[in-house]
Amino acid sequence: MKLIWKLLRQHISIGQLAGFFLANLFGMTIVLLGVQFYKDILPVFTEGDSFMKRDYIIVTKKVSTLGSFTGKNNTFSEQEINDLEKQSFTKSIGAFIPSQFKVSAGLGMQEAGIHLSTDMFFESVPNEFVDVKLDKWHFNKDSHTIPIIIPRNYLNLYNFGFAQSRSLPKLSEGLMSLVQMDILLRGNGRAEQFKGNIVGFSNRLNTILVPEDFMEWANRNFSPETKATPSRLIIEVGNPADAKIAQYFQQKGYETEDGKLDAGKTTYFLRLIIGIVLGVGLFISILSFYILMLSIYLLLQKNTSKLENLLLIGYSPTRVARPYQTLTLGLNILVLLLSFGLVTWIRSIYINTLGLLFPQMETGSLWPAFITGFILFIIVSFFNIVTIKQKILSIWMHRV
Repeated sequence: MKLIWKLLRQHISIGQLAGFFLANLFGMTIVLLGVQFYKDILPVFTEGDSFMKRDYIIVTKKVSTLGSFTGKNNTFSEQEINDLEKQSFTKSIGAFIPSQFKVSAGLGMQEAGIHLSTDMFFESVPNEFVDVKLDKWHFNKDSHTIPIIIPRNYLNLYNFGFAQSRSLPKLSEGLMSLVQMDILLRGNGRAEQFKGNIVGFSNRLNTILVPEDFMEWANRNFSPETKATPSRLIIEVGNPADAKIAQYFQQKGYETEDGKLDAGKTTYFLRLIIGIVLGVGLFISILSFYILMLSIYLLLQKNTSKLENLLLIGYSPTRVARPYQTLTLGLNILVLLLSFGLVTWIRSIYINTLGLLFPQMETGSLWPAFITGFILFIIVSFFNIVTIKQKILSIWMHRV
């Protein structure tokens, strides 16, 4: 074995090994950092309009000055909805169904000295478009309790606007979920009292949401003669940067709420950039793996006659291949450990920034990077070992 190691040291190129090592370290670090960053940033976006998830836009008809005076209807007909559904950019579509009855709501906390009451309205959308957990999102008319989802910016307006100016205590999302609202529904000559439970806060839907089955029941009982027609639609699109969307909306006189189309374009390109970065990292890793195997091949080819002699005097192919396999395995282990160290250091820098930007974000672990790195190490090392063994066997078989 010492003889084979001596042969390896005499003919090995330190420059080639250093080049392989640095390239593999760079590629592995990019891949692991990309995976880790993806997993760290994912909770920020999965709470609402996530660019890691699906892309949604909310569509309305433009309200013109002339239309306001003439009483022009700004609701969507079934024909218009069907036409939107047939467009190539549309993956799925849902309608905001408005309440056709009067709603009054009261919210009070005697201990905090807070009592608010107002007239309001409800809307509903199909469950697949709701961006909060649906475990409490069902209506039971016997319980007289209505699950409600409100926009997260409503709570922010209260905390940093109303409560700030009146020196009132601020309310957390957890506390709001414990507060029950007094809901009064009126219509069709009847009135009925309900309790309202806030079960979530939406980033995507800027409305007061109730379950679809409740809306159907309430409209049927409190406004049976009025048909609820949607004035807003929510559309899941494949690519928000598709020029066809803007062209179609301009032709039809539609517009999107809060610049969601522009935001969708931005998130689409961010997702594209993440994919490109991961692709570059994988390409560099594959290229460095190829460089290593080429170096080993050239080294084996250069020492073919000496290796043949070793095989002839009784050395087994496994024994001859072992030093070369050990070398590549050692380099792979060193690359893996240094990559883990670099990812841990870089993550400690950006995770602090994310914590400042998103205080409610839960910090994950480094397991995604560790698991990915270990899988890549196993795959690359396996191919290294098998390829070197096959080369030594080919030399041995050729000599025999």
